[in-house]
Amino acid sequence: MITFLELLVNGISIGAVYALIALGFAVIFKATEVVNFAHASLLLAGGYVVARLHGQLGFWLALLAGIAVAAVLGALVEFLVIRRSKAATHSVLAIVTIGVDIVLTTELTRRIGTEVLAMGDPWGSRVVHLGPVPVAETRLVALVTAALLITGFLLAFKFTGWGVAMRATAEDPETAALMGVRLGRVSLSAWAVAGALAAVAALFLCVFPTPGLDRGASLAALKAFPAAILGGLDSTTGALVGGLVVGVTEALMTGYQNDLAFLGRGIGDVAPFLVMIAILLLRPAGLFGTKELARV
Repeated sequence: MITFLELLVNGISIGAVYALIALGFAVIFKATEVVNFAHASLLLAGGYVVARLHGQLGFWLALLAGIAVAAVLGALVEFLVIRRSKAATHSVLAIVTIGVDIVLTTELTRRIGTEVLAMGDPWGSRVVHLGPVPVAETRLVALVTAALLITGFLLAFKFTGWGVAMRATAEDPETAALMGVRLGRVSLSAWAVAGALAAVAALFLCVFPTPGLDRGASLAALKAFPAAILGGLDSTTGALVGGLVVGVTEALMTGYQNDLAFLGRGIGDVAPFLVMIAILLLRPAGLFGTKELARV
């Protein structure tokens, strides 16, 4: 029972981090209807800046720098690539983001090389006990941080002018533009917010019990992609639920993989995609996604 509780707590905490990444996918899709496959490179860029600068600036300033760099990089991708693209459909733009991701990730992995970079976080390898359940302190900090950021985002999305503009753009871009909403600003801010969230997620994906940032860190974004899809790619609430589902599923399947040996090794890495497929077979728009109706 203690093992199950430990896996559950770890799954919820890492799921909250996946939710931050999935929220980035959802925000960009709501603002531009583009699936951003360059999200992995934004995550890697933010983590790389923190890892390289914490020795000179200290951890907290390095973290702010990483968030700022990832946000600016996301905004630049939107401004220099997406906005100026002559692509006729959003599907083509999604393919364009794959090219952007390849370029950015290749350069970042070249800089990282074979190193494993420490993030310089203040929590180290400390472990706390929730009753009889041992949990890494970084996991609890990740859970609290993700909860605060997601709550703050959802409140801003509902009650601020930016949130109203975002919701109006997602509902009907043409009408929103006629009502005075500047679609370019909404799109630019969405990419910047997604980049900032990815940088925070990169930190918690690369601290204890993970050894640090390496060239494969961007693959974590692939695990968050099923979270965005199964929750509903146009739903911010779905991103939260999807992240938790993926995190808990991955943790439990990895923790009990010896008992599930008949399914093959590495089932924890595959399980989130299996859950995504199962949910999409029942609800093609995801758990909270908007169903598109067409009059015929």
